Amino acid sequence: MKGAKSKGKGDTKLGVRKKASESKKSKKAAKDPNKPKRPPSAFFVFMEEFRKSYKEKHPGNKSVAIVGKAGGDKWKQMTDAEKAPYQAKAEKRKADYQKSMDAYNKKLAAGDDADEDESDKSKSEVHDDDDDDDGSEEEDDD
Repeated sequence: MKGAKSKGKGDTKLGVRKKASESKKSKKAAKDPNKPKRPPSAFFVFMEEFRKSYKEKHPGNKSVAIVGKAGGDKWKQMTDAEKAPYQAKAEKRKADYQKSMDAYNKKLAAGDDADEDESDKSKSEVHDDDDDDDGSEEEDDD
């Protein structure tokens, strides 16, 4: 009997936690899938190449953590001159990202009015179709 009571209390606590986490998720704004991704830093540009070479040298290694630690250690040991090509690539990607974001923001600013009109139209069309279907079925049943 005591065991059953404790399980019941645990379930209600879990239920409360689920509701709290759901409300937090709903408060966040939805992410736009068309928004450009942020560019990688110089370290991550370096890691792209390092992963390939590390996997060639150690084909049996399946651990991501080991590869990351080895890459981090090598990055720390590199001089600024050795890091320069990766920093240049990162700067280039950052410039491309800025261009993409400018275009994206212009598109959003120009498309806000058009997108809202289109979304309202599509919602009303879908909503009207559902109402027509439901209404006609109810009339047929009566």
